[in-house]
Amino acid sequence: MRLPSFRIIALSALVAGVAIAAPAYAKNPNVGGAPMYTTKNIVENAVNSKDHTTLVAAVKAAGLVDTLQSAGPFTVFAPTNAAFAKLPKGTVDTLLKPENKGKLTKVLTAHVVAGKISGAEMMKKAKAMGGKYEMKTVSGDTLTAEVKKGKLYIMDESGGEARVTIADVNQSNGVIHVVNKVLLPK
Repeated sequence: MRLPSFRIIALSALVAGVAIAAPAYAKNPNVGGAPMYTTKNIVENAVNSKDHTTLVAAVKAAGLVDTLQSAGPFTVFAPTNAAFAKLPKGTVDTLLKPENKGKLTKVLTAHVVAGKISGAEMMKKAKAMGGKYEMKTVSGDTLTAEVKKGKLYIMDESGGEARVTIADVNQSNGVIHVVNKVLLPK
């Protein structure tokens, strides 16, 4: 059975209209060569990123796995392996020793803010607050978001500055923003 041409045109218009009206979902970015799934928590995703093996080892050594697998939500500024490599030689090895668990925990929790804050939200708040937006970390330290030449930077209390290289990696219990430097508590 052949459809009359006006029905084909109407059907084509309907299909096109549905395609245009369908919501656009942004795909979560790959990080460290691995897909990040919004259905998985921070730890479940981070262990798959080849760029975050040092961070994962540190989280395990600090005993923070259960915390970062909990409901949250958390905003995590996740330094890459290259960011850890920028620290003075031997720093990571020293922090990973069992006797330095307290120091390691302090450094790692200085990268975590309670609540889920998107990159766009940080940029908007920074602009609204005269260029800088302060966030209290789980460690009790303060991180400051600042926009420079359209890029988002995070400053620590020690004067260090990390650029957000991948923003808004959504997780089931928060969001990760990949950063290019380790943020240090005062």
